Amino acid sequence: MDQPGFTTSLVAGGVAGVSVDLILFPLDTIKTRLQSPQGFNKAGGFRGIYAGVPSAAIGSFPNAAAFFITYEYVKWFLHTDSSSYLMPAKHMLAASAGEVIPFSLVQFPLWESLKALWSWRQDHVVDSWQSAVCGAFAGGFAAAVTTPLDVAKTRIMLAKAGSSTASGNVLSALHGVWRTQGLSGLFAGVFPRMAAISLGGFIFLGAYDQTRSLLLELGKESP
Repeated sequence: MDQPGFTTSLVAGGVAGVSVDLILFPLDTIKTRLQSPQGFNKAGGFRGIYAGVPSAAIGSFPNAAAFFITYEYVKWFLHTDSSSYLMPAKHMLAASAGEVIPFSLVQFPLWESLKALWSWRQDHVVDSWQSAVCGAFAGGFAAAVTTPLDVAKTRIMLAKAGSSTASGNVLSALHGVWRTQGLSGLFAGVFPRMAAISLGGFIFLGAYDQTRSLLLELGKESP
């Protein structure tokens, strides 16, 4: 396995991060307001859903670039044969090194596994659009299973200062939602979250693979 290019991973990751933030920022705002204990309308409804887009886009370039540089280098460092049963563990370690959140631990191993399966079925490496499709499925699944944690995070962020929820205890926040709203509360906003992150996975991972492929191709053509 060739050592990944530093500049290639940096630029491709940054482009992917900016692309997904510019397109999906409004959906994330709507999802957060759906999870608010005040209710959707009192939390702002559809008003100002584009507020903060420029700053988010500016911040997403270095964040996504740093994530993918780390992800690619850890994958390279931990390289094992593609048929090895350790491959999922390698992808989990690479994702957690780049961004330590449960979402990445689900999404990236699944993305890599789906790409490997598709490559095996068609007997050649997946194209960028196929990688994007795999990213959409992986993102949607990861979004669904981690929604309760996202609800807890939103409740903690919006909690009144001094309350038990504001202390940052995730289990306490989850218990509070379960006690007052049950299962539906734990999965509040799951469908817009799945839609947004599926589309985000398609754009983010597809744009990353496409940009990376173009840069590597340009590198080969350069004298």
